[in-house]
Amino acid sequence: MTASLPEFIESHRDQSWRRDPELRIETELDAERFVEDVGFSAGLTDARRPGPSLYIAVCGRRDAHMPRNVQKDPEARLAWNIKDELLRRGRVHYGKLRGNRSIFVSRKLLPYFNSVFGITRVQEESVLSEPAQNILKVLRQEWEMATRDLRAASGIADRPTFNKAIEELQRVFKVIPSDVVYEPLFTYIWSLAEARFHVELGITVNREEALKEIARAYLKGGGMTLRGELARVTGIPNPEAGLGNWALVDEGFATRMAPGVYCVTELARR
Repeated sequence: MTASLPEFIESHRDQSWRRDPELRIETELDAERFVEDVGFSAGLTDARRPGPSLYIAVCGRRDAHMPRNVQKDPEARLAWNIKDELLRRGRVHYGKLRGNRSIFVSRKLLPYFNSVFGITRVQEESVLSEPAQNILKVLRQEWEMATRDLRAASGIADRPTFNKAIEELQRVFKVIPSDVVYEPLFTYIWSLAEARFHVELGITVNREEALKEIARAYLKGGGMTLRGELARVTGIPNPEAGLGNWALVDEGFATRMAPGVYCVTELARR
């Protein structure tokens, strides 16, 4: 995909997505500023997937590829440790979206993502599976629990069923991993998303505005989007991703270069 982009767009991405050795991320503070700047970012994807990525930004280069043995690779290990620290600090949202994409979302963009992917409390009974509803009921009583305890309390004996339900709840912005523990056993600590992001998740945004602002954040960082790129990065269906980009064209922020290809208007003039 990136081979189809003009070099000045690649250079733009090098700057905004920290694909430059001088801009690489080395601390959790760097990472938080990065997420705030780009609006949303993948966690541990590499150059084979489009979009901003914490791992690529830690490497500070375009062609970063995740090694098979991540535990022995210093860049992969640093990215993983920063990811863990970010979810503990809770200054940016972290969870899985459609297609099981793990993604960081800034507080300022969280209301827009919630508008597109989230559900209201009234919708929970009709939208969520029974295991997901059971997990949510327990967390609303306890606020946070480790994986094993949450499985037991929600009455879900089957691990795959539990994992599927917890991913389901992350996709609709109901539950987040708020901590991760490695000793004596590896486990996530699960919490209600509203406990950390009550203000942001309480903001009402119409879907059209949300699609436009998500598209704006991606286009601002990427400079240009190729056909289907925004949909692949976010999990937003292609037609709705297109609506977001077209809204940017209507206000003059973006220019349509070809079917499905949009560029920031200031950059398109080059």
